[in-house]
Amino acid sequence: MSQRAGWFAWLIFMIGALYFILPLFGTFVFSLQKVRGSLGFSAYEAAFANPDFLRTFLFSSLIAALTIVTSLALIVPTAFWVNLRMPRWRGVVEFITLLPFVIPAIVLVFGIIRTFGKPVTIFGIPLLPSLLNTELSTNIVLIAAYTVLSLPYMYRATDNGLRAMDVRTLAEAAQSLGASWFTVLMRVILPNLRTALLSGALLTFAIVIGEYTIAAFLARPMFGPYLQLQVRNRAYEAAALTIVAFALTWLAMGVIDLITRQRATPVTGGR
Repeated sequence: MSQRAGWFAWLIFMIGALYFILPLFGTFVFSLQKVRGSLGFSAYEAAFANPDFLRTFLFSSLIAALTIVTSLALIVPTAFWVNLRMPRWRGVVEFITLLPFVIPAIVLVFGIIRTFGKPVTIFGIPLLPSLLNTELSTNIVLIAAYTVLSLPYMYRATDNGLRAMDVRTLAEAAQSLGASWFTVLMRVILPNLRTALLSGALLTFAIVIGEYTIAAFLARPMFGPYLQLQVRNRAYEAAALTIVAFALTWLAMGVIDLITRQRATPVTGGR
């Protein structure tokens, strides 16, 4: 009975893998058929030769890096304090960080445009000017929106890393030696969170690189809208860029797995 259940589990796994791999394989083959009658990488060459590709990819990478920094500055102290002093509030914080899963990006971006597209006032008193009237302020709003989208991944990774260590003992030991809270966080907690933070950072990078809705409605030159434009006008180049984006995502996941395996490998030795 157990052997039959094992074969059935493998069958379900293979069906799922084929359902996932076959469309990718078809997209890859299609991307090689730009020159009729032969297979080649001319679509990739044309995609990489387009100056908009490098411009949008570099801009998206910059926004992704700033989003990661902002997320770390927000999430790490919050998760640390919740684990150390306010464990009863963990459920509330987790609920807040999971809201991006249930609030569509289109709702988020329309709320942003509605709120920050005009001066913010309370009882007729102006508090903030319109934050969408300059490129700099729009980029700041974009980073804030992506920080919200990355909350489930960054917080979960950080919280798992903190739960894997004895936060209270480490903090009390460092404070007994005269360390301030900032020193405890920067020199004791963060070094032990490198793997967890890297996982969250790479997932955030993948999200920002491929996101379309917010970037399109805020009219920013991101890689997601550029890829969508290629889909409309150049089918082969769009297929090539899709494969490239997928490869970057899986490369990030591979780096996470490699570093996690290295950290999990026990260090043994002797004289």
